[in-house]
This record gives sequence, structure tokens and C-alpha cells, in this order.
Amino acid sequence: METKKILRALAGETLQTPPIWMMRQAGRYLPEYRATRAEAGDFLSLCYNSDLAAEVTLQPIRRYGFDAAILFADILLLPQALGADLWFETGEGPRLSTITREEEFTTLKGIDDIHDTLAPIYETVRILSRELPKETTLIGFAGAPWTVATYMIAGRGTPDQGPAHALKAENRALFEKIIDRLTRSTVEYLAQQIEAGAEVVKLFDSWAGSLEGQDFHDFALTPAKQIIAALKARYPDVPIIAFPREAGNNYIGFAKATGADCVAVDNSVSPEWVAEHVQIHGCVQGNLKSSHMVSGGQALIDETRHVVAALSKGPHIFNLGHGITPDADPENVQIMIDTVRGS
Repeated sequence: METKKILRALAGETLQTPPIWMMRQAGRYLPEYRATRAEAGDFLSLCYNSDLAAEVTLQPIRRYGFDAAILFADILLLPQALGADLWFETGEGPRLSTITREEEFTTLKGIDDIHDTLAPIYETVRILSRELPKETTLIGFAGAPWTVATYMIAGRGTPDQGPAHALKAENRALFEKIIDRLTRSTVEYLAQQIEAGAEVVKLFDSWAGSLEGQDFHDFALTPAKQIIAALKARYPDVPIIAFPREAGNNYIGFAKATGADCVAVDNSVSPEWVAEHVQIHGCVQGNLKSSHMVSGGQALIDETRHVVAALSKGPHIFNLGHGITPDADPENVQIMIDTVRGS
């Protein structure tokens, strides 16, 4: 059987037409997603209902025929499995109980105790591995330790990750314990996704760009390297995508330093820059600006062609530079796909 297109790109093959999927492709921009979420009752109930989570994962595959499906879940399910309280405020996003003192850290569960909570997520992966079309790659994922830690320390998303930076400065020993617990837990979480049928896993470091200098090395690069090394020791043939969003010059050499098979890049860097500095080391993923999914028009077509052309000399998976937004027009997604595939 022919190897799936995304797996070929991840193995370093330059394809005439890049494979394509889209971050947050199962989401609020789709009317069928909104209907299923209403059936589930709320966001967390949807994440933990294996049948419905599999359904929303499959919806964009049925509609668009993407080359990959990404498991529908949330990066904050892992801290919840570790014992943090987690809830979502309508219109405002996630809220968590905070970990800012040693006594709060000691209440967290051990690494081996996360799987009961996360069992429905593994079941979603098993369902998808059975139900996805044979040509569609199944991607599992987790949040990177730094990004997840920023939520655990602040209790919510923040514009500058200020509470995490403050704890890092004021009590580095505690901060390092949090990162270590998340690093080792993420290995086990992703390992179970692979055992359940994930063919690729992705590490989302959404706030990597707020780390500078040695902190980027210590808390973005090093945890990614540790997670990837541990997973490769167990599953040497499973490709891993790393996404240190807004890393800028720190994208350079990130794949080589961490062992990642592919580096996903955001749209704060040009595809020409990516080709020159990142793609020379292997597969890249990205990096169309997600606002084109809202505005559409000729600019969407032109910029999609631009990204494809700029990255056509090496292995490339076409994607957005960040997740699709709820106000996107589903028709623009189809235009993007048709443009990439040359129809």
C-alpha cells in the first residue's frame, strides 16, 4: 500500500503537491461541530465523550478530505488528569486551580495516575484509527510543558504569560518541578495515544515565543528534546512534529536540537525565510495566515500559492500559521485546499 502523503513528507520526501491539514480544523467555524457540541452540552463533556469527540474529528475529513485528522481534545486535559480543577467560562476560555506554591504542587497526582482520567481520550483515538479513511493520517497531540505550565500557574490564559515568568524568577526550583512533572507526564500521555493508534504526534508550544535566551533553551527546547527522545526510544518509527510558536530565530536548528521530524512555523516569519533557515534541516509545516480563512478572495488564493511555491524545494506539509478562528468561512477552507491541490 502506498505510504500516506503526510508520512512521506515527514520522512523527508519533497512532494509535487504538499499534503494539507489545518490546526483546529474540527471547530466552531463548522456548523456540524456546533451541533455536536450542543449535543454534548459543553466543551469538556465533548472532549470526554469518545463517540462525539471522534465525530467532530471526522467532520472536516468528510467535508474537505484533509490528508490528516488531528485528535479532538484540549491541551489542558493533562493538568486536569494531574489533579488541577478545570472548567471553561463561556466566551472567556479555560480556568484552572493554580499551582504557585510548593504545597499546591504536592497535591498533584503522580505520572502513573493520569490514565484513568484520560482513558476516554485514548478511546477516541481507537475509534478514529478504525473509522478514518485509509489514506488519512491520524495525529495525536499534547501541549508542551512551558505552555501548559503558563495556564497552571496563572489559572487562565494571559497575554504575556506574566505569572509563569514571575514564578520562574521568584521560585525557580518550584517552576522546574512543574516543568519536569509535565515533561514526564506528556511522554506517557503521548505514548498512550500512540498505543491507541496515533500515527504522528504533535507538541504544541503555543507560548514559546515569550521565552528568551537561556529560558528558551531550558524550558522550550530541552523539554521538547526530552519528550521526543523518550518517545523515539519506544516508538522509533512514529514521526513527531514540534511547534514552538513565534520562536523567530529559535526556529533555526530546533529540529536538529530536539530530534523532531518536522517543525511547524507560524506566520510571523515568511515562507522564504523558513525555506532558507528551517527547511534545509528537514520537513516544515505551515504557514498561511489564518485571517485569510475569514477574508477570502484573491488574496487567499495568491498567498496560498505563495506559501506552496516558496516551500516547494523541500519537504512541506501545508497548514495555517495558527489555528483557524471561529469566524472563518468554511467556503474559504475549500478554496485554500483547491488552490494547494491545483484545481
